[in-house]
Amino acid sequence: MNIEIKKSIKPIKYEDAIKLLEERLLEIISGQKEDLIWILEHEEVYSAGTSYKEKEILNKDINLIKTNRGGKITYHGPGQMICYFVIDLKKRKKDIRKFITLIEETIIDSLSKFNIKTFGDPKNIGIWTDHKGEINKVAAIGIRVSKWIAYHGFAININNDLSKYKNIIPCGISDKGVINLKEIKDQDYKDLDRIIIDTFSKNLET
Repeated sequence: MNIEIKKSIKPIKYEDAIKLLEERLLEIISGQKEDLIWILEHEEVYSAGTSYKEKEILNKDINLIKTNRGGKITYHGPGQMICYFVIDLKKRKKDIRKFITLIEETIIDSLSKFNIKTFGDPKNIGIWTDHKGEINKVAAIGIRVSKWIAYHGFAININNDLSKYKNIIPCGISDKGVINLKEIKDQDYKDLDRIIIDTFSKNLET
């Protein structure tokens, strides 16, 4: 199955990215284009999924965009790798839970190449790590499914400004923290995007 791979060098505005995903969704539904995996970085923004609550916004002055993906509130900005996708599940197994597990395994397997141990949590979607005895989220996942086509994506914190999360209750979880890869292990992560693309593509073919 053909998957277009797209990598953006310059930061992309959140609204522009979502518009492109919505357009690609319609193009796949009509049979005009193939699936898409898109690696990018966002300009600073907070996005709110369909299940967020107003009380999860701790600073009312932040730039918040409401979106139709699942999940709650998260932060995007420089130093965070975004992997968006538009994937036709009709060409695969029409199983949303299995698809989310596939995404979790993609992130976990990719980070293991950097000797970083992470795990999923059935109660709290996302990818977590035990750092110095504390459980922290290192990657957020938010998807939407329309006519068995899954889109939106996941975000991996590499060296982003973690203080930005103090303006919100990230993903609605108040008893666990947020961390980035540089804080876990200070090393070079320049190959992470390539590893994510290779691992994700391979997992989608199985």
